[in-house]
Amino acid sequence: MDLPVDEWKSYILQKWSLLPKSIQVTISTAKTLNDLFLHSSPLLQPEDEMFLKRLSGGYLVGKDPDASLFYREKGNKKFQEKDYMGATVLYSKGVSHSGPNSTDISLCYANRSAALFHLGQYETCLKDIVRAQTHGYPERLQPKLLLRKAECLVTLGRPQEASQTISDLESNFAAKPTLSASQFQILQRTLCRVKVKVHEKENLPEVFPEALTKTFEAVALREENEQIPSASSSVSLHRDPLKGRCLVATKDILPGELLVKEDAFVSVLNPGEMPPRRHGLESKWDIQVTNGDLHCHRCLRRTLAPVPCDGCSYAKYCSQECMQQAWDRYHGVECSLGALLLTLGVFCHVALRSALLARFEDVGKVIKKLCGEMSNQGICLPESEDPAQILKYDLRGEGEKKDKAVETPIPGCDINGKYERNYNAVFHLLPHTENHSPEHKFLCALSVSALCRQLEAAGLQAFTTDLKPTKLKAAETPVLCAELNVWGVAMLRHMLQLQCNAQAITTIQHTGSKENLITDTQQVRLATALFPVVSLLNHSCSPNTSVSFIGTIATIRASQLIRRGQEIFHCYGPHESRMGVAERRQKLRSQYFFDCDCPPCERERQRPSAGPGREAFRCHRCRALLQGDDVLSCGVPACMESVSRDLLVSRLQDLQRQVGAAQKRLRDGRLGETGSLPLSFELIELAIQLLLGCQSDAESFLSADHSVVGEIEDTLAQAYAALGDWEKSATHLQESLRVVEVHHGPSSVEMGHELFKLAQVFFNGCAIPEALNTIQKAEKVLLVHYGPWNDEIQELQKMKSCLLDLLPIPGGPQE
Repeated sequence: MDLPVDEWKSYILQKWSLLPKSIQVTISTAKTLNDLFLHSSPLLQPEDEMFLKRLSGGYLVGKDPDASLFYREKGNKKFQEKDYMGATVLYSKGVSHSGPNSTDISLCYANRSAALFHLGQYETCLKDIVRAQTHGYPERLQPKLLLRKAECLVTLGRPQEASQTISDLESNFAAKPTLSASQFQILQRTLCRVKVKVHEKENLPEVFPEALTKTFEAVALREENEQIPSASSSVSLHRDPLKGRCLVATKDILPGELLVKEDAFVSVLNPGEMPPRRHGLESKWDIQVTNGDLHCHRCLRRTLAPVPCDGCSYAKYCSQECMQQAWDRYHGVECSLGALLLTLGVFCHVALRSALLARFEDVGKVIKKLCGEMSNQGICLPESEDPAQILKYDLRGEGEKKDKAVETPIPGCDINGKYERNYNAVFHLLPHTENHSPEHKFLCALSVSALCRQLEAAGLQAFTTDLKPTKLKAAETPVLCAELNVWGVAMLRHMLQLQCNAQAITTIQHTGSKENLITDTQQVRLATALFPVVSLLNHSCSPNTSVSFIGTIATIRASQLIRRGQEIFHCYGPHESRMGVAERRQKLRSQYFFDCDCPPCERERQRPSAGPGREAFRCHRCRALLQGDDVLSCGVPACMESVSRDLLVSRLQDLQRQVGAAQKRLRDGRLGETGSLPLSFELIELAIQLLLGCQSDAESFLSADHSVVGEIEDTLAQAYAALGDWEKSATHLQESLRVVEVHHGPSSVEMGHELFKLAQVFFNGCAIPEALNTIQKAEKVLLVHYGPWNDEIQELQKMKSCLLDLLPIPGGPQE
């Protein structure tokens, strides 16, 4: 997903292996990115481009009226089955494949408005009705659309507008009687019913929806940092001689304090699994739902009714405004390259978009330096072995001499020492050129070269046109007219930067049915982005911050007390609660090119023989924990049982397969639409029996704190909740909670999510004291990680309010 598709990677690696040794050495020893690009780019031959074109042809990203009809018919079937959510998604796919101002797109919009009406999404339904009319919805079908519009307006408490819509509808009837007698009678009856509703609403005071004051925009930094505008004044930017740039606390910071609130400089939605093109209508167009179908490709907002790009079927947006902004800033160039970008991967896409966004900033001086260094064969800023070396670069005006170089103590800052979320900061993120393998650099260089060739062949003057006069000064325009090779080198730099500096934007996604009384969620990767300020944070396997996202905005909060002078740490992925020190250090070394020496790593390295950990096996006779390497032995002198590790690992894998099978039966059992209700309960009961067997098996050879034990208990809790047995559900969930606390700690975000589920169980079981106590614990943990506007915290507050209303009033009247 991040890198190009496997076929292109294999093709380029084979090409590399066939290169003469002298050329391999020249590319491997290239001192600068400019040398790397100039030596690699000419090696991209026409046959390579043809192969890449064939691969790209597997992605259907163009408009296709046949696809529009296919998705509309599939949506109609879902609609008839009363699966309005499924119908909405399929109609949206139909919209995306339809050309603008066509009957196809107007019919898809109209049908989607009907599904949205049944989902209670009345405002969105109204927007789709307008879209259908704008794109030429057939005159003969207008009465149905106007009736739906009137019903929406009535439901939303806007009777005057509903009355006007009814008047328009009656005029339409009188002027153009195009309906049959039976259709006319049905519409007349519906019209009468809507008129009654309008009359009732007109006799009531009109209620306007409350303003949404609790928006994310209200979550602001207490006091903005003058040096780093996206950070709190509680931190400052430093440069460590060994670790490079870092953020340090300027005062004592309490848990939950907001330290960084930063909008991504660039982000690209992850496409998810997109199957290759196949033959036959049923397989040619995919009906599976991906993040690309449910989220805006610009702001990442979740949307049920996306607005598609007019030129392609892939890009979708939450509104016309987002679509226009994306088109103006980057999609106008990317639109015709959609299939190629999907083939070359997200990193290549982010690299292109970063360069395109640079056009809209006052970056002429940075680009001028880029061009100047290219002429001197030195596009890359020097990456000295001495990490404390001060980078020198020219930030002066055109009239000033080259010898007036400014020594900047911290790369990415402007001449006044200010570090902002801009292209200058992005450009100065290290690409670690010397650490990447020659094969990887060759793959990136040829991928960028292929992209540049396509830009050139399509006649897309990506970096010289479509700029508004106010965006750049006239004197800087010639700088941006440099050859595409200049930007090719810049894109290569960005592509190499991303391995160490890309930030995955994640979201909590509901995995079960909306009707489930207990929330079943998982964290999913939504997009890949560059956050210049977030990139300043160094790694710790036990970080003192927590990162969360709303759309393209990242927030970083203190997850524990941070003393003045301490460094602010973020976890890059390998966490002490999820893997051992050897595995963590190996992953960090291979991806980020450093050996971690954070306190957890140092502690574990100093006591390598401290005995079995949380994921240990135990003796089936005496239940003591087993120790050893290839052969595990019981430490109890009276027992001395021994067993092969491979045998236990095989048994664990078999247990995990059984748990997976039980979870599948539970999922099937909770889908009420898939069969009769008794069958649904039978599947859940069967899942419970399988899980109880897994529980017994796990107790015989796994430690009580093993993660699989926790997973079994959590799944049992879900199963009993589906049956409405809240007491048993709570019992198993408390066991799961114990395992989560052992692995992640009492104040971890994982603990917060599990406490939230336990609060739901107690709430639904009417265990009022237990529910209130658990709600308080869950709020305390989740507030630290997310702040007050998190969905789960909002839900907890609603539950608490409801429970407090149920409590008897002390000292009230007695009978």
